[in-house]
Amino acid sequence: MSGNPSASLGEPELVGPAVVALGGGHGLAASLKALRCYAGTIAGIVSIGDDGGSSGRLREEIGVAPPGDLRRCLSALATNDSLLARSLEHRFDDGSLRGHPIGNLLLTGLSMAAGDLQQAIDEVARLVDAAGRIYPASQVPVTLIADSDNGTLTGQVNVELAEGIRNLRFDPIEPPTSEAATEALRNADQIVIGPGSLFTSVLAAAIVPAVRQALQESSAQRVFVANIANEKGDARGFGLAEHVQALTDHGVPIDVVLAAPGVASTDVPSGTVVISDVAADDRWSHSPSKLGAALSGVYQQSLVG
Repeated sequence: MSGNPSASLGEPELVGPAVVALGGGHGLAASLKALRCYAGTIAGIVSIGDDGGSSGRLREEIGVAPPGDLRRCLSALATNDSLLARSLEHRFDDGSLRGHPIGNLLLTGLSMAAGDLQQAIDEVARLVDAAGRIYPASQVPVTLIADSDNGTLTGQVNVELAEGIRNLRFDPIEPPTSEAATEALRNADQIVIGPGSLFTSVLAAAIVPAVRQALQESSAQRVFVANIANEKGDARGFGLAEHVQALTDHGVPIDVVLAAPGVASTDVPSGTVVISDVAADDRWSHSPSKLGAALSGVYQQSLVG
C-alpha cells in the first residue's frame, strides 16, 4: 500500500489516514493519484453509468458493466512498471477493436470469465500492484436519468451534453452496492468527492442509495474538490455555489470545499471553503501532487480544529 514515506531509521513509521475517493473519469483518477501522497489506505468508489465511447460499445454489444472509469482508476493506483501496467491505457488504432483500450478488454474478459466484476477488478489490481482497492458504486450497471430544461433525459452521454440538469436518478431505481464499498466509507477518516463532471461522474457515484446513506452517516471529513473550470460538460454555467447546492439538493453532505484561486464564491457558506493552488500546468486539470498536499493539509487541520 502506498502512503506516507517510511520514517527515518529508529523512528516509528507514521500511518496516514484511511481515505476514500468517489466519482468517475479523469477527475477520480487525479484524486486517487493525489491520495498516494499522504493516505495510509486508499479506496476508490467508481460510477458505472458510462454509456459512451469504448465503455458504451462494450456495454451495448456484450451487456457488461462499463469498464472505462474502473480502468482509469486502476491505472492511477498502479505501482509497478510491468508491461501490463503500462498497457492498460493503450488503445487499438485499427480494425474492429479500434478505440478500445487494452484495460477495458481485460476487465471485460475477466469479469465474464469469473462472472463477477469485483473479482475482475481485484485481479487487475493484483497484477499492477495497485496502491488501494477499487469498488464499483453499484453492483449492476446503471442508466442515468435526469430532468433538464428540455425535458427528461436518459443516458450518461445525453445528460453530459445538456444544460439545466437536475434531479439525477437511476434505472434501476435502487442499484445495490457491495458491503465492502460501504464498509470502506464507514471506516474512512476522510472522504474525497470529485473533481469531475458534476452529474455524470460525481453525483453518479455519490447518490447510489447505499453510498449516499453511508456518506450521510459517516464521521469522516467529507471534502468536495471543485473543478478548476466549468466551461465543459454537464454543469456548464454552474459556479461553485451551484455545484455545492446541487450536492445538497441530492442529499450529499459536504464539510469542506477545496477550490483553486478564482473559483471560490461568496455564496458558499462561510468557513467551508479552503483555497489552494491545485491546478496542473494546463490550468484545466488538477495536479495530483498539489492536490495531495492540499487534501493532507485539510485533513491535518481537522485534527487540531
